[in-house]
Amino acid sequence: MEADGYSIVSLSGRPFAAFPAAVVVPIVNREEELLLLESQRRPGCWEPVSGAVDEGETLLEAAVREVREEAGPALRVRPLGVVHASTFAYDARVRRMISVVYLMAHEGGTAIPGDDMRGSRVRWATLGVIESQGLRLLPPLDQSWLRLRTVELFRLWEPEPAALLQGPL
Repeated sequence: MEADGYSIVSLSGRPFAAFPAAVVVPIVNREEELLLLESQRRPGCWEPVSGAVDEGETLLEAAVREVREEAGPALRVRPLGVVHASTFAYDARVRRMISVVYLMAHEGGTAIPGDDMRGSRVRWATLGVIESQGLRLLPPLDQSWLRLRTVELFRLWEPEPAALLQGPL
């Protein structure tokens, strides 16, 4: 173990940093609204689906599992990709942790808080509503640039309207 975190050594002997990891999973619907859940730890604050990556999971597996656990199994999502990654200090013992923001598109179904978020209120909010109502968001989506980047990337990945795809080639 290195002095400031964790390391793992490859078979060839090359050391690599090894960090605990978390996923933040903004879910955006066709109206460009973000799914927000009221925080269990901080009532009155809102957050997207998020949680730790379990041992042996890929980022995508962790993101999908967290959606099911926090927003319920009826919510259907389509993974779009990574929006942002950063490191932060989790606590005094875990001084380096990587956080990956993994964007998902809402494909249908209703969000019903699961075990991890039981009792939380659920809402969809556009960037304009978040700003105009002064919604208090938890990190990292408390940063307006990251919310904007999330919606901009959603727009890039949004499929072309069917009418445009039906014309002659």
